[in-house]
Amino acid sequence: MQLSLSSDYACRVLIFLSVEEKSSIPEIAQRFHISQNHLVKVVHRLSSLGYLKTTRGRGGGLALAKGPDQITVGEIVRKMETHLDIVECFNREKNECVITGACGLKHLLKDATDAFLSQLDSCTFEQISTKKRLLKKALFENPRQNSKTGNHSNAN
Repeated sequence: MQLSLSSDYACRVLIFLSVEEKSSIPEIAQRFHISQNHLVKVVHRLSSLGYLKTTRGRGGGLALAKGPDQITVGEIVRKMETHLDIVECFNREKNECVITGACGLKHLLKDATDAFLSQLDSCTFEQISTKKRLLKKALFENPRQNSKTGNHSNAN
C-alpha cells in the first residue's frame, strides 16, 4: 500500500505547523523540497476541511485551525485519499475479479486495512511531533538546502 502525495504532503504540512505556529506555502515547499503547485492544492483541501486557517496579506500565512492534539493521522489519510481500495474487489463498481465470491484474501486484506487505519487513528500530530527540536533542526538546518542552492563545499 502506498499513500498518495496528497496524504503525504498533508501530513508534512500538519507536522510542520505543529512545530512552527505559522508559515507559508513557499516556505513549507522549500523546507520539504516539494512541488509548491501541488502543495497549494493540498493546503486548499486542508483549509476547506477545517484543519488550517489561511490569512492573506502582510503578516498572513498558514496556521493550524485545531490543536495538533485534536487531529489524528488516520482522519487526515481518510480525507486526503480518494479511496483505500488496495485490491480490485474492494470496489464493487470496478471489480472484475472472477474469484471474488469464493476468495478469502479480500477479508484478510480488509482486516489489515482496518488495522492500519486503526493504528493511524491512535496517533495525533502532537504525538508524532514531540521531538520539536530535532524536527526544527531537520527542517531549518538541512544540509540538502546547500546542494539545492549550489553552495557545494569540496573538502578534499
